[in-house]
Amino acid sequence: MPASTVRKRSRSRIIGAVALAAGASLVLAACGSTKDTASEGSGGTGKVGVILPLLTSPFWQSYNDYVPRMAKSEGVEVLKTVNSNSDPSQQITDIDNELTQGVKGLVVAPLDSAAIQAGLDQAERKGVPVVAVDVAPDKGKVAMVVRADNVAYGEKACDYLGQHVGSGKVVQVMGDLASVNGRDRSEAFRSCVKKKYPKLKVLEIPAKWESDTAAAKLDTLLNANPDIKGIYLQAGGVYLAPTLQTLKSKNMLKPAGQQGHIAIVSNDGIPQEFDAIRKGEIDATVSQPADAYAKYGLYYINAAMAGKTFKPGPTDHGSVIVRLPSGILEDQLPAPLVTKANVDDPKLWGNTVK
Repeated sequence: MPASTVRKRSRSRIIGAVALAAGASLVLAACGSTKDTASEGSGGTGKVGVILPLLTSPFWQSYNDYVPRMAKSEGVEVLKTVNSNSDPSQQITDIDNELTQGVKGLVVAPLDSAAIQAGLDQAERKGVPVVAVDVAPDKGKVAMVVRADNVAYGEKACDYLGQHVGSGKVVQVMGDLASVNGRDRSEAFRSCVKKKYPKLKVLEIPAKWESDTAAAKLDTLLNANPDIKGIYLQAGGVYLAPTLQTLKSKNMLKPAGQQGHIAIVSNDGIPQEFDAIRKGEIDATVSQPADAYAKYGLYYINAAMAGKTFKPGPTDHGSVIVRLPSGILEDQLPAPLVTKANVDDPKLWGNTVK
C-alpha cells in the first residue's frame, strides 16, 4: 500500500520440480509447492497473532474481514487482529505484545521493510515463526512472504497508460518508499515508461499511503499541469476517493470516452474501484488478492508451526514461490488487471464483498 532512491528489480525466479519429502498426505497439504527439510515448530498448534498495517483503507478492511473466515477454513486459532495504525514503531510494539501473550505464530503485514527487522528478531529469539503478508522485509527471518509481484503492478499500469494515452504527461501517486511495495511499483512504472513509452512524461507524487497527502499534492500538481493525461494510483484503497474528489473539484473528472478524460489506473481491486470502472471514472485496476493474502498467510503460518518448510517452485494455486535476493521465499500470488471488459467477473474478490 502507501522521490527517494529506489531499488532496481533483481528477483531470482527459480522454478523447480515438486519434491515428495514426507509422503503423499504432506504433498496434498503443501499446496503444490516443494517441501524442504523440517525445522523446529510448535507442531501446528497454538494461537496465532495477526497484525494489520492500518484499517483506514477498504483493502485492509476487507483483509481483516477475511482473516477469521480463512482461519476457520485453514484450521488456525487466531487472536483478535491488531491494527498498527500506519505506525512502524507501534507495529514493533504490537509484535512484542503478541509474543508476550504466548502466540505460537505471527502473520504480519509490515509497514516498513527495514524497521520490521526488530520485530522479526524478537520473534526469532522466542522461536515463533512469522509469515509476512503484502510486504517483504529487507532483513529478518520469515517462513514465507505472501505477496503478489509488485513490479508487475507498475508494469501493468505503465502498459495500460502507454497504450491508451500514447504521449503527454502522466502522474504516478506513489506509496511509501520505506516499503518495498512503494519502491517496486514506482521503479517498475518509471523504468517501463522510459523503455517502452518515451513520449510519456512522468510526474511523481510521493504520498506515503496517505490520502490527505495525495489530495493536497495532486491539487498543486494539477494547478501547474492542467494538461495531465493519465494517473497511476499505487493504492486505490487510500488514493481513489481523494483523487476523484480533487479532479471533480476542478471539473476535470470526465467519463471514459468523453473528450478531456484522464485515464486512471489503480491498484487494489476493492469494490469502490470496480464501481468507478463501471461509471467510467477510472479505467483499470490491478486486483491485489485480499482473500488469498488471508488464506495463504494463515496456511503458511500453520505449516511453519508444524515444522514444514518450502523450496522455490510452482504451486497448485496458480502462483510461484521464488527466492528473493535476501534469501527469503515469497509466494507470488496472481493479481489480474481489471478493466471494463472483466470488471463483473464473479471470481474477483472485489465482487464477493458484501
